[in-house]
Amino acid sequence: MSGHSKWKNIMHKKEKTDAQRAKIFTKIGKEMAVAVKEGGPDPVANSKLAALIAKAKANNVPNDNIDRIIKKASSADSADYEEIVYEGYGPCGVAVIVETTTDNRNRTASDVRHYFDKFGGNLGTTGCVSFMFTEKGVIVIENDGKVDEDVLMEDALEAGAADFAAEDGVFEISTEPEDLEAVRAALVDKGYAIASAETDKVPSSYVSLDNEDDIKHMSLLLENLEDNDDVIEVYHNWENMPED
Repeated sequence: MSGHSKWKNIMHKKEKTDAQRAKIFTKIGKEMAVAVKEGGPDPVANSKLAALIAKAKANNVPNDNIDRIIKKASSADSADYEEIVYEGYGPCGVAVIVETTTDNRNRTASDVRHYFDKFGGNLGTTGCVSFMFTEKGVIVIENDGKVDEDVLMEDALEAGAADFAAEDGVFEISTEPEDLEAVRAALVDKGYAIASAETDKVPSSYVSLDNEDDIKHMSLLLENLEDNDDVIEVYHNWENMPED
């Protein structure tokens, strides 16, 4: 669930149970399958695949699994996935973007609409909330006391980063989406351990929820969306989201 702290989201994913981790592996596998179909199986020539491999490793997906996913996606009998984005509103007008990868768009559309209807929201049309978000690349490096902040900032900006911040025990490096993989690769070449390198959608404004029912319904909406196998990422602008 993006729109709050990206790093807290990453840590939340790492702390999932084995069953939940298996879901994360499956979702990343779908993303990689689409990337292979679009740009081929070579991560050197396919920057989207390279970024997803880095994402998989950050989520502790074994190298053997990654190799199998790429090999299967390259075969003629691989599943035909497509990427579909849904937009809508949660309780009190919280903006929500749902990115999915599916082999059955009718099933996915039905599920997503059901969650919005059940938990006090409504599914909107394409573009109804996306204008409130700006896409950027986000690279996270843990601040373990061994990384010199000034040197890292200089290296990141030299590699093409747009911004740099130190917060929540991490260094967060922002890039233009198209520069994400190049900046990540440059930092890896300099010996930095990347905790995460992903694109994110950052809201221009936020909505606070004060009513207990609204908070409960918004939490359930996000929980059910994220638990769906077809949903890859959920972005929102809920400001005072409860911590796990």
